Amino acid sequence: MPKVLISDKLSPAAIDILKRRGIDVTVKTGLAPAELREIIGEFDGLAIRSATKVTRELLDAATNLKVIGRAGIGVDNVDVKSATARGVVVMNTPYGNAITTAEHAIGLMFALARELPEASASTKAGKWEKNRFMGVELTGKTLGLIGAGNIGSIVADRALGLKMRVLAYDPYLTEARATTLGVEKADLDTVLARADFITLHTPLTEQTRNILSRESIARTKPGVRIINCARGGLVDEAALYDALKSGHVAGAALDVFEVEPAKESPLFALPNVVCTPHLGAATTEAQENVALQVAEQISDFLLTGAVTNAINMASVSAEDAPRLKPYMELCQLLGSFAGQLTEARQGVIRKVGIEYEGAAAHVNQRPLSAALFAGLLAPMMEGVNMVNAPVFARDHGIELAETVFDRDCEYQTLIRVSVTTDEQTRTVSGTLFGGAKPRLVEVKGIKVEADFGRHMLYVTNRDKPGFIAQCSAILAEKGINIATFHLGRTEKGGDAVCLISIDETLPDDALAAIRALPQVMQATQISF
Repeated sequence: MPKVLISDKLSPAAIDILKRRGIDVTVKTGLAPAELREIIGEFDGLAIRSATKVTRELLDAATNLKVIGRAGIGVDNVDVKSATARGVVVMNTPYGNAITTAEHAIGLMFALARELPEASASTKAGKWEKNRFMGVELTGKTLGLIGAGNIGSIVADRALGLKMRVLAYDPYLTEARATTLGVEKADLDTVLARADFITLHTPLTEQTRNILSRESIARTKPGVRIINCARGGLVDEAALYDALKSGHVAGAALDVFEVEPAKESPLFALPNVVCTPHLGAATTEAQENVALQVAEQISDFLLTGAVTNAINMASVSAEDAPRLKPYMELCQLLGSFAGQLTEARQGVIRKVGIEYEGAAAHVNQRPLSAALFAGLLAPMMEGVNMVNAPVFARDHGIELAETVFDRDCEYQTLIRVSVTTDEQTRTVSGTLFGGAKPRLVEVKGIKVEADFGRHMLYVTNRDKPGFIAQCSAILAEKGINIATFHLGRTEKGGDAVCLISIDETLPDDALAAIRALPQVMQATQISF
């Protein structure tokens, strides 16, 4: 039974979901880092919010950990790079609090435009300063979005409903998507120069840190109003303070800060600043939604292999997971077979090509490619799995080329792998027999059908009489039983391939004897 630790407060309904799904749940919140490190090694899954810090040191102690589920969108408190290196899936719940955060941004924009917090405080103080609070309308104004993803697109939709014009800066926004959203795609300088209001909806990365820097703020339209409900650190707070004092920026509304909890800041003293304590996701509905989602996602992964909303791995839905499982097994076996055939003397792997034909052309190939890389690199690198294999491959300069052929092929489904080293390119192809059982169908361009055995002997040889008898004699002499024996060749007297499934590991001296046969060009033991 998989074991999951909940280290931050989650809804009781989320705990019930995990238990009903057959998960052994332990709830321990408020643990000190040392206390968490002491117990994390026994758990397969970890469910968190923002309080728990998943550091490299914690991951070093998490020897059994397979998945981290973050109830919420931000994963700033998770060392994703270290988790990936250790093969741990990191999931978040990007949709559970999207509407809540978008609504908060719109609410702050109204508050800023009409000076609502100051007007409320004044009125409660017994004043009636009707002429003091002269706000501005939103209708007809230009809203500049920095980030047009899930939350940004909701903000755009609400702003269009308010009859605002919307400019959007997002490197990943396509023209087609911009048209669908009803926004104008623009570069950052254009957004800064034209927007009456700017709202940020982008993660905090090295590329986006201080995206509203002193220089950027100086390029904004005089009188601009800035709203940030995304991440502290996107706005240079010192530069914003100066721009607010000078009047270049008419006002700012901040839900997030560079340092949180934000107990003090020069910005708090300014009347044209609205501040809230990171309330973007703080609604009853949102907190419940993200907790339920993370419970379902962790359960699906641990019980079925389904991957949803992963930060560091291709997603596989719960519906797709059973259908993809045989394809992923085939890819892992093909990768492992190709990796074990690649000898050190042939140089390092430079390129991997994967071709999908037949039924394989109509499924989600990303997890298949990840499974193939995991199989390929496992013989060469320790601790490789589907999560970290693509990263390891990229870090080692291995180029990946994927090709999908939407055409009929000789088999119902066919996956062909080519591995290019400094010396050569070798191909291996496989299919699913009966739609479920992995089977080899080609090696080095030579047709040879064989099931994947636990222990196999692969031999390339010249097609000359006597080889089969000599090879079989060596195995018999060593007491090695043959399970299956498969042959293929290019032509009579040409190159041939022999795949032998054996019942146990081949002794080194037996392998050396086979390699010494005059017809043999390569002999390699393969184990799965």
